[in-house]
Amino acid sequence: MGLLAVSWLILLLSVILHFANKGAGVFFLQDRPGRHGKIFKIVKFKTMTDERDAQGRLLPDGQRLTQVGRIVRSLSLDELPQLLNVLKGDMSLIGPRPLLVEYLPLYSERQSHRHDVRPGITGWAQCHGRNAISWQEKFELDLWYVGHCSFSVDVKIVWLTLLKVLRRADIHSRSSATMEPFDGNN
Repeated sequence: MGLLAVSWLILLLSVILHFANKGAGVFFLQDRPGRHGKIFKIVKFKTMTDERDAQGRLLPDGQRLTQVGRIVRSLSLDELPQLLNVLKGDMSLIGPRPLLVEYLPLYSERQSHRHDVRPGITGWAQCHGRNAISWQEKFELDLWYVGHCSFSVDVKIVWLTLLKVLRRADIHSRSSATMEPFDGNN
């Protein structure tokens, strides 16, 4: 029902992003680990161009992020297509955010327990710092959720997420337009 309720917005954003992304497409598909590390394709709105430097390497995220993309991200609208992942059963509405596949071998044994539950569109770490907290803090918050997930906690997360989105809080990391890559526990 949620997907039907926002279908008009998904269609409108698709048209706007088609032009804003300079032909780079509307959707961003990427392999991500889900529950028990099972790989699935996450679907998000694409908020960056595919512009490259003279050597053919993608420009830094901050240079490729479009004006429309900034707005879409600040309102967390880039997450809307993930409702398809929820419908397919790859994700839940609430849970630890699905991170990159290449991070899997970098997790400590304890951190890998974040995959004991389905990943979510939003989660405990998103409403307690989002991209403005360190990786270690993010993992601790994810693990707290894994150990305490319940209907009442999920309701609290939905409420806190709405407040974060309305305030446009913690969208950027301390040092970049997106989150810095996780390089292990060094």
